[in-house]
Amino acid sequence: MPTPVPAPAPAATVSREVRLATLPEGLPGPEHFTVVETPLPVPAEGEALIRNRWFQVLPALRTLIGGGLEGSTPFPALHPGDTLFGPAVGEVVSAPSGSDLRAGDLVLHFQGWREYAALPAAECTPLADTLPDPVAHLAMGSTAYGALTRAAQVRPGDTVLVTGGAGSVGSLAGQIARLLGAGRVIGSTGSPAKADRMVSELGYDAAVLRASGPTIAEQLAKAAPDGIDVLLDNVGGEQLQAAVTAARPGARFALVGALAGQLSPDGDGTTGPVEIDSFQVILKRITIRGFSGQEDPTVLPEWNERFGDWLRSGRITFPHVRIPGIENAPRALHEVIGGHHLGAVIVEL
Repeated sequence: MPTPVPAPAPAATVSREVRLATLPEGLPGPEHFTVVETPLPVPAEGEALIRNRWFQVLPALRTLIGGGLEGSTPFPALHPGDTLFGPAVGEVVSAPSGSDLRAGDLVLHFQGWREYAALPAAECTPLADTLPDPVAHLAMGSTAYGALTRAAQVRPGDTVLVTGGAGSVGSLAGQIARLLGAGRVIGSTGSPAKADRMVSELGYDAAVLRASGPTIAEQLAKAAPDGIDVLLDNVGGEQLQAAVTAARPGARFALVGALAGQLSPDGDGTTGPVEIDSFQVILKRITIRGFSGQEDPTVLPEWNERFGDWLRSGRITFPHVRIPGIENAPRALHEVIGGHHLGAVIVEL
């Protein structure tokens, strides 16, 4: 990454941001959001002013709009009039004296969905040249990497199943599992076109399709006739049930998402109920562990180092789509919830 140059004071006097306009009945659409102009934020003492360059569109916003998860700091409820938020990469316009930030630095923070943000300097992570493209810092690979190395502990020769294999986590998880030595990698998706790309581009040996003729369990029986050793689960629901059926003795499951419940049009996105056969869990000695990227502070620096090396050597790719303009962000969220894209979805400002 080129050495950042100091940024001049912004000529802008206003900033645009995306707010929740009304609570949806069912899944949110573009009509439930509004893009508004606000005065350029004025940093308080200890705050930096950041001009956002890119931010990621996450399906987890459905959960926040649905009321959030009680007791979970990363998932507070969003109310009408609130500005959306999420991971962003921005450029420092001004920084408080005594901080390590300098004008022109690129930083990672969590105040996306707006053109400018004023936030405590301590909440801005300066980006070094670890990754060849600053946008790659918005990849969700650290979640997949942490789950596969810490929770599920992939071993050479393992058969790995990744549910939601074409999403922002799954599109990297298949590649990571392969680089960690997995012998066979299977992913699930809802699109035949995505399934083809998963096999041709993303390290998967096979893909199973939800909502097709055969059930997920029937397809898994063919794709992994000897069973699976590892599950990285982004989805839950029927796919978690099928993984229990397909599990080999001693299988390790890492649960990182619950998209089946989160994106259900019949719920509010705050629960992920699933019924599994506990006899099979006991008899097969299956280990099931929830994993959050925040629980192990060693994951992110380790991931960034390996991710940077793998990107430069061409051993991994960062599948993503860039959508220009904050005015298109509500549509981008609608498309993410609808599963229209493969990989991460990034709004470019």
